[in-house]
Amino acid sequence: MFPGLFPLIQPLIRALDPETAHDWTVAALERMPLPPAAADDPRLRCMLAGLDCANPVGIAPGLDKHARVPDALMRLGFGFVEVGGVTLLPQPGNPKPRVFRLPADGAVINRYGLNSDGMKVIAGRLSARQRRGVLGVNLGANKESPDRIADYLALVEGIGPLAEFVTLNVSSPNTPGLRDLQGRAFLDDLLARVLDLRARLELGTRIFLKIAPDLDDAQLDDVIAVARARGIDAMIVSNTTIARPGTLKEKALAGEAGGLSGKPLFRPSTVLLAKTFLRVERQFPLIGVGGISSGEDAVAKIAAGAEAVQLYSALIYQGPGLIGEIKTAMIRAIEREGAGMIGELVGRNAESWAKA
Repeated sequence: MFPGLFPLIQPLIRALDPETAHDWTVAALERMPLPPAAADDPRLRCMLAGLDCANPVGIAPGLDKHARVPDALMRLGFGFVEVGGVTLLPQPGNPKPRVFRLPADGAVINRYGLNSDGMKVIAGRLSARQRRGVLGVNLGANKESPDRIADYLALVEGIGPLAEFVTLNVSSPNTPGLRDLQGRAFLDDLLARVLDLRARLELGTRIFLKIAPDLDDAQLDDVIAVARARGIDAMIVSNTTIARPGTLKEKALAGEAGGLSGKPLFRPSTVLLAKTFLRVERQFPLIGVGGISSGEDAVAKIAAGAEAVQLYSALIYQGPGLIGEIKTAMIRAIEREGAGMIGELVGRNAESWAKA
Protein backbone atom coordinates (compact mmCIF):
# COMPACT_ATOMS: atom_id res chain seq x y z
CA MET A 1 0.00 0.00 0.00
CA PHE A 2 2.65 2.53 1.05
CA PRO A 3 4.87 1.93 -2.04
CA GLY A 4 1.87 2.43 -4.31
CA LEU A 5 0.92 5.69 -2.63
CA PHE A 6 4.38 7.23 -2.82
CA PRO A 7 4.13 8.60 -6.40
CA LEU A 8 0.88 10.32 -5.43
CA ILE A 9 2.16 11.93 -2.25
CA GLN A 10 5.71 12.65 -3.43
CA PRO A 11 4.90 16.23 -4.57
CA LEU A 12 3.53 16.99 -1.09
CA ILE A 13 6.57 15.46 0.58
CA ARG A 14 8.93 17.43 -1.65
CA ALA A 15 7.07 20.65 -0.82
CA LEU A 16 7.82 20.20 2.89
CA ASP A 17 11.15 21.04 4.45
CA PRO A 18 13.25 17.84 4.70
CA GLU A 19 12.97 17.28 8.45
CA THR A 20 9.20 17.79 8.49
CA ALA A 21 8.87 15.38 5.55
CA HIS A 22 10.94 12.84 7.45
CA ASP A 23 8.77 13.18 10.55
CA TRP A 24 5.58 12.84 8.51
CA THR A 25 6.91 9.71 6.82
CA VAL A 26 7.62 8.04 10.15
CA ALA A 27 4.19 9.07 11.46
CA ALA A 28 2.55 7.59 8.35
CA LEU A 29 4.41 4.32 8.82
CA GLU A 30 3.20 4.22 12.44
CA ARG A 31 -0.43 4.61 11.46
CA MET A 32 -0.76 2.88 8.11
CA PRO A 33 -1.79 -0.81 8.24
CA LEU A 34 0.81 -2.39 5.97
CA PRO A 35 0.35 -5.99 4.84
CA PRO A 36 3.21 -8.45 5.35
CA ALA A 37 5.89 -8.32 2.68
CA ALA A 38 5.66 -10.87 -0.11
CA ALA A 39 7.93 -13.89 0.28
CA ASP A 40 11.36 -13.38 -1.26
CA ASP A 41 12.98 -15.56 -3.90
CA PRO A 42 15.01 -18.10 -1.87
CA ARG A 43 18.07 -17.25 -3.99
CA LEU A 44 18.23 -13.94 -2.12
CA ARG A 45 18.57 -15.53 1.30
CA CYS A 46 21.54 -14.09 3.15
CA MET A 47 23.30 -15.35 6.28
CA LEU A 48 24.72 -12.15 7.75
CA ALA A 49 27.10 -12.95 10.61
CA GLY A 50 24.95 -15.98 11.28
CA LEU A 51 21.70 -13.99 11.11
CA ASP A 52 19.17 -15.41 8.66
CA CYS A 53 17.91 -12.61 6.38
CA ALA A 54 15.30 -13.34 3.73
CA ASN A 55 17.13 -10.93 1.44
CA PRO A 56 20.30 -8.81 1.69
CA VAL A 57 18.62 -5.39 1.41
CA GLY A 58 18.50 -3.38 4.64
CA ILE A 59 17.43 0.07 5.73
CA ALA A 60 20.23 2.18 7.16
CA PRO A 61 19.79 3.99 10.48
CA GLY A 62 18.55 7.53 10.33
CA LEU A 63 15.04 6.98 9.02
CA ASP A 64 13.75 5.37 12.22
CA LYS A 65 15.92 7.25 14.68
CA HIS A 66 13.79 6.51 17.73
CA ALA A 67 12.71 2.89 17.00
CA ARG A 68 9.12 3.83 16.33
CA VAL A 69 8.51 1.75 13.17
CA PRO A 70 10.95 -1.19 12.83
CA ASP A 71 8.18 -3.69 12.07
CA ALA A 72 6.53 -1.41 9.51
CA LEU A 73 9.88 -1.12 7.73
CA MET A 74 10.21 -4.89 7.64
CA ARG A 75 6.79 -5.05 6.02
CA LEU A 76 8.11 -2.87 3.19
CA GLY A 77 10.30 -5.80 2.16
CA PHE A 78 13.64 -5.17 3.84
CA GLY A 79 15.66 -8.22 4.82
CA PHE A 80 16.90 -6.46 7.95
CA VAL A 81 16.28 -3.14 9.66
CA GLU A 82 18.67 -0.91 11.60
CA VAL A 83 17.23 1.82 13.82
CA GLY A 84 18.91 4.69 15.64
CA GLY A 85 21.39 6.12 16.33
CA VAL A 86 20.61 5.77 19.98
CA THR A 87 22.45 7.64 22.71
CA LEU A 88 22.59 6.76 26.39
CA LEU A 89 20.87 9.95 27.51
CA PRO A 90 18.27 11.91 25.54
CA GLN A 91 19.72 14.73 23.49
CA PRO A 92 18.13 17.16 21.02
CA GLY A 93 20.88 17.12 18.41
CA ASN A 94 21.98 20.19 16.53
CA PRO A 95 19.88 23.33 15.90
CA LYS A 96 17.52 23.40 12.93
CA PRO A 97 17.72 23.53 9.97
CA ARG A 98 19.97 20.49 9.95
CA VAL A 99 19.07 18.49 6.86
CA PHE A 100 19.18 19.65 3.24
CA ARG A 101 18.12 18.04 -0.03
CA LEU A 102 20.40 18.37 -3.06
CA PRO A 103 17.95 17.10 -5.70
CA ALA A 104 20.14 17.84 -8.73
CA ASP A 105 22.78 15.59 -7.18
CA GLY A 106 20.45 12.93 -5.76
CA ALA A 107 22.08 13.74 -2.42
CA VAL A 108 21.37 14.85 1.13
CA ILE A 109 23.45 16.73 3.69
CA ASN A 110 22.52 16.21 7.33
CA ARG A 111 23.92 17.44 10.62
CA TYR A 112 21.29 16.02 12.96
CA GLY A 113 23.93 15.38 15.60
CA LEU A 114 22.47 12.11 16.94
CA ASN A 115 19.17 13.50 18.17
CA SER A 116 17.82 10.67 20.30
CA ASP A 117 15.05 9.88 22.76
CA GLY A 118 17.71 8.08 24.80
CA MET A 119 18.31 4.46 25.72
CA LYS A 120 15.60 4.13 28.39
CA VAL A 121 12.76 5.22 26.09
CA ILE A 122 13.99 3.27 23.09
CA ALA A 123 14.60 0.11 25.13
CA GLY A 124 10.99 0.40 26.30
CA ARG A 125 9.75 0.54 22.71
CA LEU A 126 11.85 -2.44 21.66
CA SER A 127 10.75 -4.45 24.70
CA ALA A 128 7.11 -3.89 23.79
CA ARG A 129 7.38 -5.27 20.24
CA GLN A 130 7.06 -8.90 19.25
CA ARG A 131 10.48 -10.19 18.26
CA ARG A 132 10.44 -10.73 14.50
CA GLY A 133 12.93 -10.28 11.68
CA VAL A 134 16.55 -9.21 11.95
CA LEU A 135 16.76 -5.95 13.89
CA GLY A 136 19.87 -3.89 14.50
CA VAL A 137 20.36 -0.80 16.64
CA ASN A 138 22.95 1.85 15.85
CA LEU A 139 24.67 3.14 19.00
CA GLY A 140 26.36 6.51 19.49
CA ALA A 141 27.93 8.44 22.34
CA ASN A 142 26.36 11.56 23.82
CA LYS A 143 27.90 14.80 22.62
CA GLU A 144 28.76 15.93 26.17
CA SER A 145 29.73 12.53 27.53
CA PRO A 146 32.89 12.61 29.68
CA ASP A 147 33.56 8.93 28.88
CA ARG A 148 32.34 7.84 25.47
CA ILE A 149 33.49 4.25 25.80
CA ALA A 150 31.40 4.00 28.99
CA ASP A 151 28.41 5.20 26.94
CA TYR A 152 28.86 2.38 24.44
CA LEU A 153 29.19 -0.20 27.23
CA ALA A 154 25.98 0.97 28.88
CA LEU A 155 24.19 0.95 25.53
CA VAL A 156 25.33 -2.57 24.69
CA GLU A 157 24.11 -3.78 28.08
CA GLY A 158 20.78 -1.97 27.84
CA ILE A 159 19.95 -2.42 24.15
CA GLY A 160 21.91 -5.54 23.23
CA PRO A 161 19.40 -8.08 24.58
CA LEU A 162 16.64 -6.48 22.46
CA ALA A 163 18.29 -6.71 19.04
CA GLU A 164 19.99 -9.21 16.77
CA PHE A 165 22.92 -6.84 16.28
CA VAL A 166 24.19 -3.52 17.54
CA THR A 167 26.41 -1.20 15.54
CA LEU A 168 29.16 0.81 17.18
CA ASN A 169 28.90 4.11 15.33
CA VAL A 170 32.32 5.74 15.69
CA SER A 171 32.09 7.49 12.33
CA SER A 172 29.33 10.08 12.50
CA PRO A 173 30.74 13.43 11.34
CA ASN A 174 28.16 15.35 13.39
CA THR A 175 29.36 14.59 16.93
CA PRO A 176 32.61 16.46 17.60
CA GLY A 177 35.51 14.12 18.30
CA LEU A 178 33.53 10.92 17.71
CA ARG A 179 35.61 9.89 14.70
CA ASP A 180 38.69 9.97 16.94
CA LEU A 181 37.47 6.60 18.23
CA GLN A 182 38.51 5.13 14.87
CA GLY A 183 42.17 5.69 15.88
CA ARG A 184 43.96 2.45 16.60
CA ALA A 185 44.41 2.82 20.37
CA PHE A 186 40.90 4.13 21.06
CA LEU A 187 39.25 1.57 18.81
CA ASP A 188 41.18 -1.32 20.33
CA ASP A 189 40.13 -0.26 23.83
CA LEU A 190 36.51 0.17 22.76
CA LEU A 191 36.24 -3.20 21.01
CA ALA A 192 38.07 -5.05 23.76
CA ARG A 193 35.75 -3.73 26.44
CA VAL A 194 32.56 -4.16 24.42
CA LEU A 195 33.37 -7.75 23.45
CA ASP A 196 34.42 -8.58 27.01
CA LEU A 197 31.11 -7.19 28.28
CA ARG A 198 29.16 -9.26 25.75
CA ALA A 199 30.96 -12.39 26.89
CA ARG A 200 30.34 -11.65 30.58
CA LEU A 201 26.64 -10.98 29.93
CA GLU A 202 26.43 -14.07 27.68
CA LEU A 203 24.68 -12.06 24.98
CA GLY A 204 24.11 -13.55 21.56
CA THR A 205 23.91 -10.05 20.05
CA ARG A 206 26.30 -9.50 17.15
CA ILE A 207 28.66 -6.55 17.33
CA PHE A 208 29.06 -4.56 14.11
CA LEU A 209 31.41 -1.63 13.48
CA LYS A 210 30.58 1.29 11.15
CA ILE A 211 33.45 3.22 9.59
CA ALA A 212 33.81 6.53 7.76
CA PRO A 213 34.34 6.79 3.99
CA ASP A 214 37.06 9.39 4.54
CA LEU A 215 39.73 7.01 5.90
CA ASP A 216 43.02 6.92 4.02
CA ASP A 217 44.75 3.59 3.38
CA ALA A 218 46.91 3.77 6.52
CA GLN A 219 43.89 4.54 8.70
CA LEU A 220 41.93 1.75 7.05
CA ASP A 221 44.77 -0.69 7.72
CA ASP A 222 44.72 0.26 11.41
CA VAL A 223 40.95 -0.12 11.73
CA ILE A 224 40.94 -3.51 10.03
CA ALA A 225 43.90 -4.79 12.01
CA VAL A 226 42.08 -4.00 15.26
CA ALA A 227 38.75 -5.35 14.02
CA ARG A 228 40.33 -8.63 12.92
CA ALA A 229 42.37 -9.03 16.08
CA ARG A 230 39.37 -8.42 18.33
CA GLY A 231 36.98 -10.53 16.24
CA ILE A 232 34.02 -8.30 15.50
CA ASP A 233 31.04 -9.87 13.74
CA ALA A 234 30.68 -7.52 10.76
CA MET A 235 31.72 -4.12 9.43
CA ILE A 236 29.51 -1.51 7.78
CA VAL A 237 31.18 0.48 5.00
CA SER A 238 30.41 3.35 5.21
CA ASN A 239 28.92 6.39 6.95
CA THR A 240 28.33 9.80 5.35
CA THR A 241 31.27 11.85 4.09
CA ILE A 242 32.61 15.26 5.05
CA ALA A 243 34.07 15.59 1.55
CA ARG A 244 32.40 17.81 -1.05
CA PRO A 245 33.10 16.56 -4.59
CA GLY A 246 33.68 19.28 -7.14
CA THR A 247 31.01 17.69 -9.31
CA LEU A 248 28.17 18.74 -7.00
CA LYS A 249 25.62 20.81 -8.89
CA GLU A 250 23.80 22.30 -5.90
CA LYS A 251 26.57 24.79 -5.17
CA ALA A 252 24.50 26.94 -2.83
CA LEU A 253 23.88 24.00 -0.50
CA ALA A 254 27.18 22.17 -0.91
CA GLY A 255 28.79 24.39 1.71
CA GLU A 256 26.39 23.34 4.46
CA ALA A 257 28.16 21.52 7.29
CA GLY A 258 27.32 17.88 7.88
CA GLY A 259 27.57 14.47 6.30
CA LEU A 260 26.91 14.09 2.58
CA SER A 261 25.01 11.00 1.44
CA GLY A 262 23.37 9.86 -1.76
CA LYS A 263 24.68 9.41 -5.30
CA PRO A 264 27.98 11.32 -4.90
CA LEU A 265 29.01 8.87 -2.19
CA PHE A 266 28.58 5.77 -4.36
CA ARG A 267 32.00 5.62 -5.96
CA PRO A 268 34.23 6.50 -2.97
CA SER A 269 32.28 4.26 -0.59
CA THR A 270 32.39 1.34 -3.04
CA VAL A 271 36.15 1.75 -3.55
CA LEU A 272 36.59 1.72 0.23
CA LEU A 273 34.34 -1.33 0.46
CA ALA A 274 36.48 -3.24 -2.04
CA LYS A 275 39.70 -2.28 -0.26
CA THR A 276 38.18 -3.43 3.02
CA PHE A 277 37.03 -6.73 1.51
CA LEU A 278 40.52 -7.54 0.23
CA ARG A 279 42.08 -6.72 3.62
CA VAL A 280 39.49 -8.56 5.72
CA GLU A 281 39.91 -11.80 3.72
CA ARG A 282 36.38 -12.91 4.66
CA GLN A 283 37.16 -13.08 8.39
CA PHE A 284 33.85 -11.27 8.88
CA PRO A 285 31.15 -10.03 6.46
CA LEU A 286 30.74 -6.50 5.15
CA ILE A 287 27.63 -4.42 4.63
CA GLY A 288 27.88 -1.95 1.75
CA VAL A 289 26.30 1.47 2.22
CA GLY A 290 26.58 4.71 0.31
CA GLY A 291 24.94 6.10 -2.80
CA ILE A 292 22.81 3.12 -3.82
CA SER A 293 20.13 4.54 -6.09
CA SER A 294 19.36 1.63 -8.43
CA GLY A 295 19.32 -2.13 -8.56
CA GLU A 296 22.60 -2.19 -10.46
CA ASP A 297 24.23 -0.02 -7.78
CA ALA A 298 23.28 -2.63 -5.19
CA VAL A 299 24.60 -5.44 -7.38
CA ALA A 300 27.87 -3.51 -7.75
CA LYS A 301 28.19 -3.29 -3.96
CA ILE A 302 27.79 -7.06 -3.71
CA ALA A 303 30.41 -7.59 -6.40
CA ALA A 304 32.75 -5.19 -4.59
CA GLY A 305 32.59 -7.31 -1.44
CA ALA A 306 29.34 -6.72 0.45
CA GLU A 307 27.33 -9.64 1.82
CA ALA A 308 24.41 -7.22 2.23
CA VAL A 309 23.57 -3.59 1.47
CA GLN A 310 21.77 -0.74 3.16
CA LEU A 311 20.07 2.29 1.66
CA TYR A 312 18.27 5.41 2.82
CA SER A 313 18.92 8.64 0.89
CA ALA A 314 17.63 7.28 -2.44
CA LEU A 315 14.31 6.42 -0.77
CA ILE A 316 13.76 10.15 -0.27
CA TYR A 317 13.76 10.64 -4.03
CA GLN A 318 12.48 7.30 -5.32
CA GLY A 319 10.33 5.89 -2.55
CA PRO A 320 9.98 2.30 -1.34
CA GLY A 321 9.52 0.92 -4.84
CA LEU A 322 13.32 0.95 -5.00
CA ILE A 323 13.42 -2.03 -2.61
CA GLY A 324 11.70 -4.31 -5.11
CA GLU A 325 13.78 -2.90 -7.98
CA ILE A 326 16.96 -3.85 -6.15
CA LYS A 327 15.79 -7.37 -5.43
CA THR A 328 14.77 -7.85 -9.07
CA ALA A 329 18.20 -6.65 -10.22
CA MET A 330 19.86 -9.10 -7.83
CA ILE A 331 17.88 -12.01 -9.26
CA ARG A 332 18.86 -10.95 -12.79
CA ALA A 333 22.50 -10.80 -11.76
CA ILE A 334 22.30 -14.27 -10.23
CA GLU A 335 20.89 -15.64 -13.50
CA ARG A 336 23.30 -13.63 -15.67
CA GLU A 337 26.31 -14.92 -13.74
CA GLY A 338 25.06 -18.51 -13.61
CA ALA A 339 25.01 -18.46 -9.80
CA GLY A 340 22.67 -20.27 -7.46
CA MET A 341 22.54 -17.72 -4.62
CA ILE A 342 23.29 -14.03 -4.21
CA GLY A 343 26.18 -14.87 -1.90
CA GLU A 344 28.10 -16.41 -4.79
CA LEU A 345 28.51 -12.93 -6.32
CA VAL A 346 30.22 -11.41 -3.28
CA GLY A 347 33.60 -9.89 -4.10
CA ARG A 348 33.72 -10.91 -7.76
CA ASN A 349 34.84 -7.43 -8.81
CA ALA A 350 36.67 -6.39 -5.65
CA GLU A 351 40.10 -6.24 -7.28
CA SER A 352 38.96 -3.87 -10.02
CA TRP A 353 36.91 -1.69 -7.66
CA ALA A 354 39.85 -1.36 -5.26
CA LYS A 355 41.90 0.16 -8.10
CA ALA A 356 39.14 2.49 -9.33
